[in-house]
Amino acid sequence: MRLRPRDLTTAYVRKPQQTVDDEGNIITGGWSDPIEIKMNVQSAGGQVNAQVWGKQLKYIKSCKYQGKVLNENESESWGVCLNVAKTDEPDYLINQIQTYSTHKNITLEKRDQNG
Repeated sequence: MRLRPRDLTTAYVRKPQQTVDDEGNIITGGWSDPIEIKMNVQSAGGQVNAQVWGKQLKYIKSCKYQGKVLNENESESWGVCLNVAKTDEPDYLINQIQTYSTHKNITLEKRDQNG
């Protein structure tokens, strides 16, 4: 499967920054530098997604991605700047990545669901 270039949207992924305090606790705060990626972004829908997400379905995006930046079991909880500038706080978080032979299905969840 090959994604058509005209259907791809530019997004910026940002890894959460982690530091260690003087007591050895891991503190998460801030985001790394943005990395540009291209992926096909759609609003999530369907009967299965409606049962899984319920009323939150309107805050979920379903994406298809071909590349090596995002990987299953590594990139979950990374931020994605989809509708905001790449220097702003990410407006979506990567919830799930499913790897297939030719592409990856990525589920994004909106960070601020009140606004």
